[in-house]
Amino acid sequence: MTSKLKRLTVAIGGLHGTGKTTYARAIAETFKLRHVSAGEAFRRLAESLNLTLQQLTERAARDRSIDERVDGMVREEALRGGVVVDGLLSAWMAENAQVKICLQAPDEVRFQRIAKRDGLTFEEAKRLTLEREEAERRRYKQYYGINLDDLSVYDIVFNTELLPLEAGVKVLTDVVKEYVRLRLE
Repeated sequence: MTSKLKRLTVAIGGLHGTGKTTYARAIAETFKLRHVSAGEAFRRLAESLNLTLQQLTERAARDRSIDERVDGMVREEALRGGVVVDGLLSAWMAENAQVKICLQAPDEVRFQRIAKRDGLTFEEAKRLTLEREEAERRRYKQYYGINLDDLSVYDIVFNTELLPLEAGVKVLTDVVKEYVRLRLE
């Protein structure tokens, strides 16, 4: 890994089902960087506590330490550099990230992806995702003063429904390559 890439931190955010982890893994692999996923950490925590995502989300509304645990891990990993972090709050938690990417997708596409990933019906995925996102919006505003609808923290907003995965990854890796080439000293 070149010394430039050892200092590189890329943050990938967006709502559930937009492809954060999929794109983050691909970008990390392209640049041979570490990959850290807040969503995967949250899922592992739910599993270790024998809770569903919905149950852990409800608990997190009452227990700030749950979010602080996951978000603190993202902050620490981002500060180490040589990493692509993904998560709903990654752009805020990885303050040192040189490139901050927000992924978007139409709601119907997001719910279909989540249903397929989690083995749910489309209606279940829709209901659970909307409930979770509303709870998170309130929680992050209360805990951190973050407005998830404010995309001004991002450098790039990309619709993952626009292109097939491979082409979308190429667009975003090209942006990161150019940033490294032109701006990372």
